[in-house]
Amino acid sequence: MGPGPAWQTPPDGHELLAWLRLIRSHNIGPRTFWGLLTKYGSATEALHALPELARRGRRAVKLTSEKDATREIEKIDAYGGKLAAIGQPGYPPLLAQVDAPPPILTVMGDGSIAGPRTIGIVGARNASASGRKMAELMADGLGRHGITIASGLARGVDTHAHHASLSTGTVAVTAGGINRVYPKENADLYKSIAEQGAVVSEMPFDAEPVARFFPRRNRLISGMSAGVVVIEAAARSGSLITARFALEQGREVFAVPGSPLDQRAQGTNGLLRNGATLVQTPEDVLEGVENQFSAPEELALQFGLSPAQQPTAHMETTSVPQLEQINETILGLLSPTPVQIDELVRLTGAHASAVATAVLELEISGQALRHPGGGVSAT
Repeated sequence: MGPGPAWQTPPDGHELLAWLRLIRSHNIGPRTFWGLLTKYGSATEALHALPELARRGRRAVKLTSEKDATREIEKIDAYGGKLAAIGQPGYPPLLAQVDAPPPILTVMGDGSIAGPRTIGIVGARNASASGRKMAELMADGLGRHGITIASGLARGVDTHAHHASLSTGTVAVTAGGINRVYPKENADLYKSIAEQGAVVSEMPFDAEPVARFFPRRNRLISGMSAGVVVIEAAARSGSLITARFALEQGREVFAVPGSPLDQRAQGTNGLLRNGATLVQTPEDVLEGVENQFSAPEELALQFGLSPAQQPTAHMETTSVPQLEQINETILGLLSPTPVQIDELVRLTGAHASAVATAVLELEISGQALRHPGGGVSAT
């Protein structure tokens, strides 16, 4: 399904600035962002409505100012990067199809290389010599077949995959701001990728790559890829988080088998036990994803949101006192265990649009948390 009215034309000018202000505001993540655009039709209108929404949630909302958003754009420009909103050139078309995609990315280099024919390669930071060699063989071989390689610029497997695909096309996804190179020893590699490929981030400029941001980086790697290859991953590896995101996003998951005696193979062998496709050559990967590749012109028509995120043709109006009562009722129903929106509609007896608005207000005020798949829990 194509995008709704609010997304048929990618934002530019003042509306792009409003998008940046909205996504950088406190308690506004991608899911809440799209909920607000669904309700109000534009980021500009959502920004106007947010203070009242937060007041009804009985908490103040900290909006990013126009001055701060403009300053971030100026910093990005001065650094040599650019913003790419969903639907604009440089925004990966496959990423636009995932649940709650990031509305805006910061890009260094040529983001258009992250097209439909992109494969993620991830693995251990402390990779063995054979793991590093496998990363190189996979990245080089896939690149020779016209595949762009996406990875996370980390030590080990990521580093070797990027090096091997520099000449054919590679995308590095960072956990911090586009100007925060991590790890530091990959500064030269970062520069080469920015010149020959692309570096991508959804985080604000200058944001430090702290631990809680790495899952968001992993979600981008899998989201922009038709499939993900895991090479050496321990039982609690971050690469397994990338594989989990890939499964949630409907992507193919491939794993290179390893020795049962090597701790770095526990995660990959576990993926194979649970249904991942065993691969040993680039051709194995190509065989597994060939039917996933869509024509770029088709994807250009498909960018945007899943059906559940599309704006409705008509939103029921509910008075402020009614909404405040619904807020209180829903807050009393929420617990740490996620509950589906449909269940909240049934339990409250309220109209679905009123429940959606109430959940949105509770999210903004920090009292509710939305989960993949539509679940909502108390924070």
